[in-house]
Order: sequence, then C-alpha cells, then structure tokens
Amino acid sequence: MVRIISKLPEVGTTIFTVMSALASEHNAINLSQGFPNFDTPQALKDKVAYYLQNGKNQYCPMAGLIDLREVLADKMQSLYGLRPSPDSEITITAGATQAIFTAITTFIDKGDEVILIEPAYDSYRPSIELVKGVPVPYELSAPDFKIDWEELGALVTVRTKMIIINTPQNPIGKTLKQEDLESLQKLTEGTDIIVLSDEVYEHLIYDDQLHQSVARYPDLYNRSLLVYSFGKTFHSTGWKIGYCVGPEYLMSEFRKVHQFNVFCVNSFEQYALADYLKNPEPYLELPAFYQAKRDFLQSSLEGSKLKPLPSEGTYFQLYDYSEISDEPDTDFAKRMTTEYGVAAIPVSVFYSSGKQNGVIRLCFAKTEDMLAQAGKLLKAI
Repeated sequence: MVRIISKLPEVGTTIFTVMSALASEHNAINLSQGFPNFDTPQALKDKVAYYLQNGKNQYCPMAGLIDLREVLADKMQSLYGLRPSPDSEITITAGATQAIFTAITTFIDKGDEVILIEPAYDSYRPSIELVKGVPVPYELSAPDFKIDWEELGALVTVRTKMIIINTPQNPIGKTLKQEDLESLQKLTEGTDIIVLSDEVYEHLIYDDQLHQSVARYPDLYNRSLLVYSFGKTFHSTGWKIGYCVGPEYLMSEFRKVHQFNVFCVNSFEQYALADYLKNPEPYLELPAFYQAKRDFLQSSLEGSKLKPLPSEGTYFQLYDYSEISDEPDTDFAKRMTTEYGVAAIPVSVFYSSGKQNGVIRLCFAKTEDMLAQAGKLLKAI
C-alpha cells in the first residue's frame, strides 16, 4: 500500500448521499435531493439531439461557443443592464461547481483568507482548503438570516483575498437586496478583494422581487466573477454545464486555469443552448413556475407542526421543527426519514461549526403529487 497524505482529511461521505441512501432504504419520499424529479423541456432536448446527430461532436473553443457567449451577453444586458464582452468576459464551464473551483484555485494562494457567508454551499470550503487558503466563516442565524455588514466587515484583514456570496442562497432561500450589494461594494472599495458571486438560482426569485446580480453594480462587477448554471435553469443538472462572467483582467487569469482543467465543455449542448436561449420565455416563466411549487408545499403542510421560514428564492424551503423536538437537526432529519417517510437535509451541515438553528431544508422542485404525499406524511408528526 502506498503511503499518502490526504489533502481533505476531514471530508467523508456527504449528507446528501447519506440522506438519499436512507430514503432509498426506507422507501421514503426524498425531498433532500437538490434537483427536480421532472424532465428538461422537450424543445431543448430536441435541439441537443439534433446537434448530436448532425456533426457537432468535436472540441468547442476553450472559452465556449461564440454564438452561445453572444446570446448570454445579450441576456445579461436585457436583465441587468450590463453587456459583458463575449470574447473576453464570458467562459462556458462544466457546471457551476467547476467555475467556482476554478475561480478559487486561480486567485487563492497559501494563507489567503476567504470570507464565507454560512450556511454555505458545501463545495466552497474544500476548494479553498485544497489550495491551502483559509476559510473565514461569517455565520447567519435563524429565523431572518440577515447579514450585518459591519460585523462581516470586521472579519476583513490584510490577508482577505476573496468574499463569496450566494444569491439566492442555498440552503436558506434568502436573497441579497440592493442595500446588501451596496454595502459589499463599499466594503471592498479600495481593496484587492475579489468577489465570487454564485448566482446559479438567478431565475428562481419570488414575490415579484428582482434578482440583485452583481452585474447591476459596475464598480462591484469590476472586482467580481459571477457564476451561473444552465442545469438549475432548465431542469438539467446532470448535463453539468454553466458559465462564468467577469471583467477581462480577471477572466484572462481564470481561463489560464480553465484550459488545463477541462479545456472546453461538450459541444452539442452549447449549440443547442445557443439556439434555445434566443427565446427568453422559458427562463422568464421560471419565477411563477417555482413559486407555485413553493406555495403548494406550504399549503400541503398547513396544520403541521413544521413552520416555514420565508423562501425568497432557490427551490428550497426551510422548516422550523422546534414544536416537535429539540434534538440536533441531523438526528431529527434521519428520524423523519425512517419514522415518517420523508427525507430532508439538516442545515447544520452547511456551517463550519455545525451551528444548530432547529431547521431542516426541503426541496420543492418536485411534482405536485410527490409534494402532496410528503405533506400528508409530515402532518402526521
């Protein structure tokens, strides 16, 4: 046996794998899975099939198909008032997680500090640790999960190289508001801090809110990399395709790492998406589509002892279980799966400290029959 030293010694099986396996073992409804149980739009699948069968099976340019980058630049201008250069400011990636990993490994060196707003998506911390950076968590608390920018600003030191934001935020379903982005812009002004903005749920925004993209704030954009996901937008998480947007001086460095990581992303999907995105209706209809699912889940759970916290975006809803139990959220989520037949994700796993808020995360990107059955089972608790 070869002697090795693990670069991630504390990383084991993720809670997502654990809960899905437990759901399968107990034949439970799996609302822990962070992806839809319904299919990709047929029109998009037809376009993928067309290009797959018509010769678009060789390498694309390293930065991505120019036709796709052009339509994405037009999309951002239409939505956020900023048109990034398709040539130098947009790169197609093998999913959002690859874009996040590439951004972190491009700009973070040993000893650099990266501020994380927790609870946070689980890929951020290990990506920082792999390059020997130092994660610096800023913890949010239930029920409002509001950022105090003065407190967060107190974490900034001369070693702070990056701040990672996520809006709408997985797992809590909160969105950053205009005042949040303005506070972040003021906090980073005159510094060398890079902002990594994870905006993969940009179209899953509810109650007539606008997505406050970093792209709306030119001074902030000039120090930022923005990450997006076609998988989240078009119910196709298994395709693993996304993109990264940022000013040329940052993107040129990003591409140096990207080209030796994946080089380029599968071609036929890019051709299909370039065509499909010419019609904005499919993504403009998403807020109403998912808000109806959020509201359906809440109505299915009316009268239960699980109390919803506001979900402003994403396809996740937090529920407070304090009227049922005071046990740790991981224990409660497992018991909910084995005894009541519905799997959830405990929110403490998204904190470096394992902070307890007495809440679980349910995914409502499911068909109504599944959500209705889950509600029936959970009302029995």
